[in-house]
Amino acid sequence: MDRRLILIAAGGSAALLLGAFGFQLMGYAPCELCLWQRWPHGAAVLAGALAILTRARLMAWIGALSAAATGALGIYHTGVERAWWTGPTACSSSGDLAGSADDLLNQIMSAPLVRCNEVAWSFAGLSMASWNAVLSFALALLWVLAARSLARP
Repeated sequence: MDRRLILIAAGGSAALLLGAFGFQLMGYAPCELCLWQRWPHGAAVLAGALAILTRARLMAWIGALSAAATGALGIYHTGVERAWWTGPTACSSSGDLAGSADDLLNQIMSAPLVRCNEVAWSFAGLSMASWNAVLSFALALLWVLAARSLARP
């Protein structure tokens, strides 16, 4: 059972990564926070491969931590999109026009093309970041179940 849970959890992260790249290929460019959310999925896939090869319980816990981390980033990104809190200044439009003309020009020229506080796509009222959070926490639960089953003799 533990091997199957690991395959499902790691496969889920791989599927979410492939989905993110698929959206990118369809023209939905990722913002900075979207890119941040991809790294823990990659770590979870790697942890899954190592957990299957070594049956190391630690790898399953690393998978759980990775899935929970990307879920937390998804919640943070959702909060930025819904203006619950401000995001990184590099990818959120603040509307702040203070400063000199040179400062404004530098700010415009260094700004990313995609804003973190704008929803590019949504389904059932949830953005991609929100869906990432929901699905990632479900994957984290699978990882925890896998880690606990690896502990049993």
